[in-house]
Amino acid sequence: MQATDLIRPEHVIPHLAAPSKAALLQALSGEAAGRLGLDAEAVCAALCRREALGSTGVGDRVAIPHAPIAGLKRPFGLLARLDRPVAFDAIDGEPVDIVCLLLTPGGGGRASLDALACIARRLRAQDVRDRIRRADGRREIHAALHEAG
Repeated sequence: MQATDLIRPEHVIPHLAAPSKAALLQALSGEAAGRLGLDAEAVCAALCRREALGSTGVGDRVAIPHAPIAGLKRPFGLLARLDRPVAFDAIDGEPVDIVCLLLTPGGGGRASLDALACIARRLRAQDVRDRIRRADGRREIHAALHEAG
């Protein structure tokens, strides 16, 4: 699986403002639900259940909130760059400014793990994160995710 399978240019949100982790998860849930024809509250509830198990703030100011969604046919991702960092209970204690939402089919399985691993690998690279933070807009952020590293 490639990052291009998950995040298309129209799945990039170059400016997202959220005052808190909860507000951020709600905003991302609304964006994803609108694009997929899902119920935003159900998506947010699934993300919150996953966050209750432990934060998806992976460090280096990056979070990858993810959850299985019943009825989803294939993994779906959104990449957002935040206008201001948000406290996310990340592993390193730092607030996050790059967030990749990942929704996967309800059964879990190999595709879900592959999707999460793919995004985590891309965002682990310092040059990718730096390019995303410096990018001017949606297309440049998308290119940074897919071409750097």
